[in-house]
Amino acid sequence: MIDPGVVVRALRAAHLHDVSRKELLQLACDRIRSWGEPFTSVYAYKLNGDTLELEAFSGRATEHTRIAVGAGVCGTAVATATDQNVPDVTAVGNYIACNLDTRSELVILIRRRDTILGQLDIDSDTPRGFAELHEQAVRRVADALAVLI
Repeated sequence: MIDPGVVVRALRAAHLHDVSRKELLQLACDRIRSWGEPFTSVYAYKLNGDTLELEAFSGRATEHTRIAVGAGVCGTAVATATDQNVPDVTAVGNYIACNLDTRSELVILIRRRDTILGQLDIDSDTPRGFAELHEQAVRRVADALAVLI
């Protein structure tokens, strides 16, 4: 069951126990992925200058530990300061594949006001995997992370 409130409470409790930034991001990735289909893999990237750097993930490993701003769906989200919900990754010209089984992707920016801190990047093996309900749920987690990290 998708319940972002449970994830946000877990993140706040972990923060009160002085867990590291990486541990908070790992907790977020694990909890989001535990929601099940369509959440195949969840990646947390931090923005460092003009590069996204992988800090935590749950699901399939990726070789894309550094992504330039503007490259692929993740880099486009930062370059345009806009969350991305891509129903068919094969239709994206500059798509960077983390896995050949991925069919759709959701990228929600972690931002503090106008400052982009990073992003949650979610892959799904299901075409058109992410509905508005998924976007809203992940956005609640990203908003909580923006305050805690």
